[in-house]
Amino acid sequence: MHGVWRDGNRFQLLAESSRFLPAMFEAIEGARHSVLVELYLMESGRLATALIDALTRAVARGVKVALVLDGYGAMGLAGEDRRRLEAGGVALRLFNPLGFHSLARNLTRDHRKLVVVDGRVAFTGGFGAVDEFLDAWYEVAVRIEGPVVADWVRLFSRLWDSPMTRGEGPAGLVRELSTSLTHRDDFRGMRGRVVWGQGYRYQAIRHSLYGRVSSAQRRIWLCTPYFVPTFSLRLRLARAARRGVDVRLLLPGKDHDHPGVRYAGQRFYRRLLKAGVRIFEFEPSFIHAKFSLVDHWSSVGSCNFDHWSLHWNLEANQEVDDARFAGEVAALFERNFAASHEIHRHEWARRPRFQRFKEWWFGNLDAWLTRLR
Repeated sequence: MHGVWRDGNRFQLLAESSRFLPAMFEAIEGARHSVLVELYLMESGRLATALIDALTRAVARGVKVALVLDGYGAMGLAGEDRRRLEAGGVALRLFNPLGFHSLARNLTRDHRKLVVVDGRVAFTGGFGAVDEFLDAWYEVAVRIEGPVVADWVRLFSRLWDSPMTRGEGPAGLVRELSTSLTHRDDFRGMRGRVVWGQGYRYQAIRHSLYGRVSSAQRRIWLCTPYFVPTFSLRLRLARAARRGVDVRLLLPGKDHDHPGVRYAGQRFYRRLLKAGVRIFEFEPSFIHAKFSLVDHWSSVGSCNFDHWSLHWNLEANQEVDDARFAGEVAALFERNFAASHEIHRHEWARRPRFQRFKEWWFGNLDAWLTRLR
């Protein structure tokens, strides 16, 4: 199911919440048969209230609604909101609620983000149902139509029936919906595939990125909010830059929700800059988006290039092999590069000692957490 390239899709890049949130809510309001939602973060607030209202209205119209939330990421959702969902007929399940089992199991989180309406249109990206996505965080999503949507439905179905997912709604509910998806809208010229990761048990996202970086001819542009890359990725990026590939990283600036992660990643700046990698820190706000561009290949989804995502989390990305879509992603990168501060090698060499200490401290903490796996 996962990793299969499918032709005949349509992908629309939706940069910023002012574009993707209205598109998602419009799709939910127009649902006739089913709505599937999978989120890591959902906290009580304006956005969560709007989503709950939209989902319960859909149920009232006779639509089947299934919602999967991460057991940790949804801890900020008030009991009253959970009761509203269940009273409104939404089938709610939690992935891996925290418990008295192994540390590794508690660290395994569902970090995927997905909305599927009627099995015909899907949305994925880095979004969540928390108010920061309304105006404080910069985020990107992609709207998906075509045969690849069925792969997203089957991915959701597997999680719904997983023994690590608990809650309301009968087993097999989503599987029954997925087998009834007989209608397909075919569009010309857009190839895409769903890739997913589940820590060290399944690493398709990692292998796909590594392969693209290693074979890049023209450009490698990566945007991630939590850049604590593996040694293998760092090596590949440096090698690509040395052979003349345009390698650029778009990373958060001082506005960061986890500053320690930023410092842990900054300890790799010196060697990357020396190899010719260009590094841009986004200044207008915290950039939470995760999207990549290698030549004409693009990827948008949930996966960060940090040890946490690659070692523990369930992740999923939409890959697109299409020159026109790549052009849109490139234009988005260019706009964000222009709004960023570029870190230069000689400037970085003069950074203060306290900055170097924070890199060392949080880098060691990251290395210790990585060894816990």
